[in-house]
Amino acid sequence: MTARTVLTAVLVVVLGALLGLSATVAHSSAAFTSASRTGQSTVRAAADWTPPKVTMTAPASTVTGTVTLSATATDAESGITGVEIQYQPAAGGTWETVCADTAAPYSCSWATAGVADGSYALRAVATDQAGYSAASSSVNTLVANTSTVFLADPGDALRGSVQLTATVVHSGTSTPAVSFEYIASGSTNGKWSTACTAPSGQYSCSWNTAGLTGDYDLRAVAVTGSTTTVSATRTEVLVDNTAPTVTMTDPGSPLSGTRTFAATAADAHSGIAQVELQYAPTGSSAYQQLCVVAEEPYSCRFDTTRLAGGTYSFRAVATDAVGNSTTSTAVTNRTVDNTVSSASLEDPGAYLSGIQTLRAVANSTAGISSVQIQYAPTKGATFTTICTDTTAPYSCDWSTASVADGTYDLRAVLKDTQNRETVSAVVAARQVDNAPLRGADVQTANGGTTVGRLDARDTITYTYTGQIAPASVIPGWDGAQATSVVVTLNGTSTGSVLTVGRTAGAVSNLGSVNLRQTYIRSGRTATFNATMTTSTVVVNGVTRSTVTVTLGAAISGAGSLRTTSTGAAMVWTPSAAVVDLAGKPASTSPVTETGVLDREF
Repeated sequence: MTARTVLTAVLVVVLGALLGLSATVAHSSAAFTSASRTGQSTVRAAADWTPPKVTMTAPASTVTGTVTLSATATDAESGITGVEIQYQPAAGGTWETVCADTAAPYSCSWATAGVADGSYALRAVATDQAGYSAASSSVNTLVANTSTVFLADPGDALRGSVQLTATVVHSGTSTPAVSFEYIASGSTNGKWSTACTAPSGQYSCSWNTAGLTGDYDLRAVAVTGSTTTVSATRTEVLVDNTAPTVTMTDPGSPLSGTRTFAATAADAHSGIAQVELQYAPTGSSAYQQLCVVAEEPYSCRFDTTRLAGGTYSFRAVATDAVGNSTTSTAVTNRTVDNTVSSASLEDPGAYLSGIQTLRAVANSTAGISSVQIQYAPTKGATFTTICTDTTAPYSCDWSTASVADGTYDLRAVLKDTQNRETVSAVVAARQVDNAPLRGADVQTANGGTTVGRLDARDTITYTYTGQIAPASVIPGWDGAQATSVVVTLNGTSTGSVLTVGRTAGAVSNLGSVNLRQTYIRSGRTATFNATMTTSTVVVNGVTRSTVTVTLGAAISGAGSLRTTSTGAAMVWTPSAAVVDLAGKPASTSPVTETGVLDREF
């Protein structure tokens, strides 16, 4: 062992002792320095590595005029440099600063006359000497300077019996009679209907929405003697008492190996929240879960060897965003048989290019001699072998450039040790497309205030596999400068579809993006001012063009936007009007967003 190695070992022991002492003595920012003939080493302890602790003190449940807001904050290491007290509408929005205080007690006056009456969230943000900051949990209060009746938020989407609640302030010694009213959104007859009437002395009652489906405006009404007071109206509240539609896809028979089970489902109002695929032995009503799928396509791969051989029924249960559900008609008497051999080919995707890895799953009680993976032109009778694999996992790389662009059927053929063949189900009509330019990926980023909702400063970035001519996106654009565009968001029954154009209603050559979740009401449209820029990135030595669109202020339809809480993978369908630097058009093959499922924007 060299002298340097010995010295290093000693330093490690000393450092361990110092760190051990830190668990029993006050924190320090001490430094330990050693010197030897081979150089100098220094070990330092961080001055502060934890954020402060901060708590917002809740004010009265209802406030008027000028009120005092306060918070408490501590930091055990470096100390507090300041505390900001902030507010935002309780329904969400931008946090605004009420005041900043640099010394305890942290408090300030809030002139509530400067904000509109309504519910607000309050929080405190503390920063320590090391620059770490932390935000407290929020507390709520109701500002009531001029209004006397407030309707609590019943939610964006409702069904069945819904509890409606009002807050009444400045009512004097009399207790008003409170009722709740509704009217179809956009109605021109001005005739409000009674949703429910609160019992005497109470401000809450249950509204039976049975028989109603659509968008409605709601308000609370308080009557004291001959005086009637009406709350602010909550507009476009979706009432959905219509169950979704759902159909179980016939999985075929006999079933063996790992198979795809699927259903189709639709809901014209609140949208599909999930589809559960189920099975039961023939003659049994005790259905069990195959899988639960939250987005289209409503399908999953299931290993049927987990089921005992026999006949089964399969069905699907669709549930919409407010809890309405429908059970499909069962597909009955489908045989599961895994007693001899089974083979299946994993679906490589609808669009194939370049080197594509194909994978098969095979099982045989007689043992497996080999598995072949084959292709044929769609609906062709003659299959060509791509590869033969004799050991699991059974896979091979297919150079799709070896065949002409077009659609192909794929299958796997198992040969057992007795030379018997089992042919998998065909994965049909997979598109081979080796156009030189195609979409590579599409991603969004949240730059606004609310995750899962389109806001100003949110971005969407389109990435191509090569460099593009900017003028093919929008005529006359050279890509050197940002250009103004308009983003249009349309609500459909299968997701919200985003397009970009020079003006509202116009479509650029970027194509369309289905966000695969409900970011706007079905049948509604919203538009945003936006700017578009282009740049390049290098991936595996290849220069690629990216086009980034940054949202600005909403032009129209902001009231129809919705906040999505469920992640999904976007699908971008490029336009062939975009060309590369050689003038060759882009592929129109759809591109699915890469990465983990997340909420967009």
